[in-house]
Amino acid sequence: MANTQLKSDAIMDMMKEHLSTDAGKEVTEKIGLVYQINIAPKKLGFEEVTYIVDLKKGEVTKGKYEGGKVDATFSFKDDDFVKVATGKMNPQMAFIRGAMKIKGSLSAAQKFTPDIFPKPSKL
Repeated sequence: MANTQLKSDAIMDMMKEHLSTDAGKEVTEKIGLVYQINIAPKKLGFEEVTYIVDLKKGEVTKGKYEGGKVDATFSFKDDDFVKVATGKMNPQMAFIRGAMKIKGSLSAAQKFTPDIFPKPSKL
């Protein structure tokens, strides 16, 4: 795993806090899925940092998922992840443009919306 400082790290830290709030608990109850998010500093597939967004337990962790298989895996470049997380890029458009790669359940992937992130005012 790379030791690169990503802009996404700050968003993931905020997401950890967000999931502990009432609004975050609602998201956890509504979605109930586990996502793996691979974030690359510059090029997909290289020096990726892996995050697990566990919307069953309401946790965000760095590293591989220990609880079996994730529902969907997303791969982003750091800048593109920031755009999606802050609502500046629609996840569907990110996928169409190749800015986001998806593996796993497409129905689970469709629940990956900007609603799961803290609101931009907090970012």
